[in-house]
Amino acid sequence: MKLQKRLGILTSGGDCPGLNTVIRAVVSHGILTYDWKVLGIPYATKGLLERKTIPLSLHSFDLRGIDPLLNMGGTILGSINKGDTLNQIDELICGYRDLELDALIGIGGDGSLAILNKLQIIGNWQFIAIPKTIDNDVALTDRVVGFDTAVNTIVDSLNRLTFTAASHDRVMIVEVMGRSAGHLALCAGIAGGADVILIPEIPYSIKGICKHLAELRDKWERRFAIIVVAEGAKVADDSSLYKSCQTPNCGMAQYIADEIHHCSNNKLDIRVSVLGHIQRGGIPTALDRLVATAFGKAAVDLIAAGESGKMAAWRDGQVKAVALDDVLSQSPLHVAKNHYLVETASALGIYIGNGR
Repeated sequence: MKLQKRLGILTSGGDCPGLNTVIRAVVSHGILTYDWKVLGIPYATKGLLERKTIPLSLHSFDLRGIDPLLNMGGTILGSINKGDTLNQIDELICGYRDLELDALIGIGGDGSLAILNKLQIIGNWQFIAIPKTIDNDVALTDRVVGFDTAVNTIVDSLNRLTFTAASHDRVMIVEVMGRSAGHLALCAGIAGGADVILIPEIPYSIKGICKHLAELRDKWERRFAIIVVAEGAKVADDSSLYKSCQTPNCGMAQYIADEIHHCSNNKLDIRVSVLGHIQRGGIPTALDRLVATAFGKAAVDLIAAGESGKMAAWRDGQVKAVALDDVLSQSPLHVAKNHYLVETASALGIYIGNGR
């Protein structure tokens, strides 16, 4: 006979800073407040398939009394963002039951949460979701775990690149992540002092970019420039080199570099930097730690209250529960063309395509 509630927790999809902070909060609150047994499920749904758990306890990961989960990047539980999960639904549901779980907390982006939501409906699990993604494209929440740290990582890179660009009179083109949404490029571009920001949601032209670069040089005597381009940005309206291409194999940053070279008759010295998975790593910022901790605490309370099929969301400066079905029906969340940050970028003289 089970004497303690058995709460499972897993991380799914791409990693990001702040996941361990969520785990820390869930373990602390679940044990201290409710005296539950908290079990980590390794490598997301793979752990359910293999019937594996990692017992989690207070200070079990301490190093000489220091709790590393507060500021450690990545996830101690491991994560996967591939596989044929939906073809193994019956086995996954059996795995949940074999592990004798009473409830499950899943930390993921919209793709992972959609799969977990389907599993919890079919399996009749008690399930609470926590949003995390550096893409910031989960609907119905003002903040997600990982986004703030990723923005700060990119801004730090832009700060460094600005000095070398200015020293050599170069155009630096920086490609950032974000999938089909431009939140990461937009926020980091504004905060990092970019001259051009290209995102998936707003069309742009190569002539418009070149005209803006020429204006910086001729009117303001700026001999360098910083261009931030989202990996999911579309091909330019007036593309000359890749007219039939929607997603250049060379990557968006190199594509923009090639087009600017062509437009300017190779007069500009251009360098390309693709930040890649650097954006996913690092120590979570104070804001991400606060959000992650608040989400973890709220998720445990929702489980205790008997709630299920809900997501912990940051709205109006506090954590609120929203229906996961509603979240998924509106995700991924894209940047609106009249978004206040698009208007802010335009007001600052940043070229942002048709948004300016």
